[in-house]
Amino acid sequence: MSTATVTPTPTAEVVTGAPSSTTPVTPAAVAKVREIMSTQDPVPAGLRIGVVGGGCSGFQYSMSFENQSGMMDKIYKFEDLKVFVDATSAMYLQNCRVDYVETLEAAGFKFDNAAVKSTCGCGSSFSV
Repeated sequence: MSTATVTPTPTAEVVTGAPSSTTPVTPAAVAKVREIMSTQDPVPAGLRIGVVGGGCSGFQYSMSFENQSGMMDKIYKFEDLKVFVDATSAMYLQNCRVDYVETLEAAGFKFDNAAVKSTCGCGSSFSV
């Protein structure tokens, strides 16, 4: 008689709310993301926030809709919005705040990151 060993598949870690050292997403940002998601067909499972190489300062923030988490993702819940963050991006997003801002001149998502040492002239890329 043989015995089989079952190794559990790694799954993404789910964090309800977010400690201060993770990526807080403001209620204004959550509301705007939910509004945009409701226009998608099919409706995505959540929002992916990340950091990618590029831009004139070295790194850029990225946001996209996601249908499922990756193996190395952490999943944060802000109200009823799932936010997926990969392990590499999480290092750069500690103490970062994501907000949605509307002014007379422009509207968009704004990243406030305490770890940023410099940004480019247009503000779309940064270095740490």
